[in-house]
Amino acid sequence: MMLHDVNIGIQRHKTRKRVGRGPGSGHGKTSGRGHKGAGSRSGTKRRLGFEGGQKPLARRIAKRGFNNNFFALTIAEVNLSAIELVFNAGDVITPEILSSKGLAKGRFDQVKILADGEITKALSITAHRFSAAAEEKILAAGGSAVRLA
Repeated sequence: MMLHDVNIGIQRHKTRKRVGRGPGSGHGKTSGRGHKGAGSRSGTKRRLGFEGGQKPLARRIAKRGFNNNFFALTIAEVNLSAIELVFNAGDVITPEILSSKGLAKGRFDQVKILADGEITKALSITAHRFSAAAEEKILAAGGSAVRLA
């Protein structure tokens, strides 16, 4: 196959199938619905995941156990090294501010401060969770670590 062959036969706008317009059209008489049965009647629809009588994929695959990920909280992790770079001494830091500065990315339920890196500035950090080492480093630098409920 050559590169120019890739798009051959692919149309941007397919002509629609005109059914029920006589035998010469190729879609006359039963209009592609076959003879008799529920599928030939009006108002019929197939169940989601129906595979033409074959055992559906959802029933072929083994199902074991329970996964609690759906109910788990999404926790954004922020390292002290990142906080050290962005904020100045005396700043008050909240989860909203961390998100606006791009340190706590995406959607999250809680923010956890981790101890990676050093902190030299006295900062007032408000978050849902702190690692034990991070809390020690913040307090040692003269700052405060306030836990949200």
